Amino acid sequence: MFSAVLAALVISDTLPARPATDSLPAMQESRTRSEVMRDDSVQVKFGAFVDGYYAWDSQRPATLDRSYTTQPARHNEFNINLAFIEATLRGPRVRGRLALQAGTAVQSNYSAEPRVGSISGGDLSRHLQEATIGVAVTPKLWVDAGVYFSYIGLEGWISRDNATYTRSLIADYTPYYLSGVKATWQATQRVSAQLHVMNGWQNMAETNSDKALGARVDWQVRDDLLLVWDGFVGNEMADSLPSQLRILQQLIARHIRGPWEFSLVLDGGRQARVATGADWWTGSSAIVRRQVNRTTAFVVRGEHLYDRGQVLVRSNTADGFRTTGASFGVDIAPDSRVRWRSEVRGFRSGDAIWPGLGSRDASRTSWMAVTSLALTL
Repeated sequence: MFSAVLAALVISDTLPARPATDSLPAMQESRTRSEVMRDDSVQVKFGAFVDGYYAWDSQRPATLDRSYTTQPARHNEFNINLAFIEATLRGPRVRGRLALQAGTAVQSNYSAEPRVGSISGGDLSRHLQEATIGVAVTPKLWVDAGVYFSYIGLEGWISRDNATYTRSLIADYTPYYLSGVKATWQATQRVSAQLHVMNGWQNMAETNSDKALGARVDWQVRDDLLLVWDGFVGNEMADSLPSQLRILQQLIARHIRGPWEFSLVLDGGRQARVATGADWWTGSSAIVRRQVNRTTAFVVRGEHLYDRGQVLVRSNTADGFRTTGASFGVDIAPDSRVRWRSEVRGFRSGDAIWPGLGSRDASRTSWMAVTSLALTL
């Protein structure tokens, strides 16, 4: 179903000028050629990932599509959350990744991909997980361009890389992917910074003539403590509509102490209204994970998202989306390539926003259970 070919050859302008070889002794010429070959050598690795699941939603949606989430997105069926194949290129002056994907999470997350013109939209873009190429301007400064994973947040697109199987609300409603160019500077051994220029808030196809800006700073305070700040600013309205500037600020803390891992994310954002004022949202998630033994771990999470102006979440209620949640999960890894994850998760909202089955009334509460088996190659 998939095919992936990735090849790149980049000669950086930062390479020193090579001296005329006819003035070098044969031994020195041979050594110079060997050094250049080693310096420009690259490695290409291929891999794959499959995440299959079964989920049960207490609301038993008639369409089987679960509300307000991208993953796991379906109720009462065995399905594939995410599957992808990848080719990754790494070298001293060049790097890149091409990954093609499919799954119910892909269908859900890319459903809002803009359609402007006749050759944009999610038909193609949903299958393009990443397509990036990067060049080292200096040993501490890289520039990457293409479609790449978002710099925002702690919980990413691939389940194996997260402490919990499901994603918190603030992870689901901030970008998982971006399209643009970024510069990454390793300022010191413990501090790095990123600057992004991109099409916008999780879209490959453009929605307007504006571009968005983003930034992130990572500070590894100690080996066991990481602090992160990231931000976003951009207009997400179409050119035919008045500009409404969106701003996001986020703080992340992650602490590892022996078998314990503690994570905290605080989110705050605003979007200008058409007339005057602005709509605000706040979100948070706190995760505690305990590695019990070599193969088993437990994880709990608490979270909230309050989006009164419905900038991120359209709940069609007077007071917007006001939801808190909690989850408990068990991870079992019998092999380094295999992970079996199960989780129970519940929500309580300020309004009855969780649709019921058939004629049942909507509810202020909802819960779900999921079990997943994932394989990494």
